[in-house]
Amino acid sequence: MKINKKQTVPNILLSFARLMGAEIKNSRLKIPEKFGTGYCAGFILNEHMRMLISDYKLHKDVAVSNPDINARGKMIFFKFQNIFLKKATGRQLIETPSVLIATSRINTDEVISIHTNTATINIEVDASYLNGLFDLPEKSPVLQSLLQNNQPLLFEQIVYPSLQKIVDEIVTEPIGETFEMFFLRIKAEELICRLLMELEKRDEKHLLSLNSRDIQIIYKIKEQMLKHIETPPVIKTLAVNAGMSPTKLKRVFSQVFGNSIFNYYQGFRLKEAARLLKEEKLSVSDVGYRLGFTNLSHFSRVFEKHIGIKPKKFSAI
Repeated sequence: MKINKKQTVPNILLSFARLMGAEIKNSRLKIPEKFGTGYCAGFILNEHMRMLISDYKLHKDVAVSNPDINARGKMIFFKFQNIFLKKATGRQLIETPSVLIATSRINTDEVISIHTNTATINIEVDASYLNGLFDLPEKSPVLQSLLQNNQPLLFEQIVYPSLQKIVDEIVTEPIGETFEMFFLRIKAEELICRLLMELEKRDEKHLLSLNSRDIQIIYKIKEQMLKHIETPPVIKTLAVNAGMSPTKLKRVFSQVFGNSIFNYYQGFRLKEAARLLKEEKLSVSDVGYRLGFTNLSHFSRVFEKHIGIKPKKFSAI
């Protein structure tokens, strides 16, 4: 990452500001009213790491050329999405807070884009810098492959509460100018460390190199599956829709999401059950039948296994 040592704002934000005809003040670009609302803030945290915080709505998509596209070298990207929880209403399952973790071998223009409605935090880190921080054990091929950055890889990790807390601190903590860059760098490194700890738990031994088509297909399959959360997935049907063999579909899905198709589906199904019980105040039987459980005793056992408490007691809390 070749950056002027005195430069504190990423080149992509400078390009965005020029397109908007607006000034960047204190590393922050306020979106002009004629283009939309919100802001985009960017920080070069050190020579190895930079961060972009985006929370805006544009009247239409805009195309911004990335001035660093040919000068990045081997980078790793962490894209936090759907993490501005306080502004969310009517959240659907496919909008669950998550992090995309990708190597620079993936076409990152498709992973990190400028769309009309964006609420993300993007962190970009030099792979060789991260790789030099760890003595990675051979038992962690996922981490080794990611940090070596020799093949196109993409992983998604659900944002759990401790990660969300760090994200909230980055966005809302009032920090003076003296300590801002130091604070943001520490928080960015903490997020990355926790995510790498989660990836180390994944047990894939041989990773498939992914292309844009594979990624688009696997996310389409996930969206279809969660859109019909009341219907358990049938691998053969999903494979036909994906244009993949059942074996490849299962491998790619597990590699990206760190879970089997059914376990991933079941986890979201039970989270939706918990939401319906707590927020919609539906009865246990209504929730069970709505989500496709024909046996309420089975629903109760599965709910307790995933949530840790029986649905009737959960709804009474």
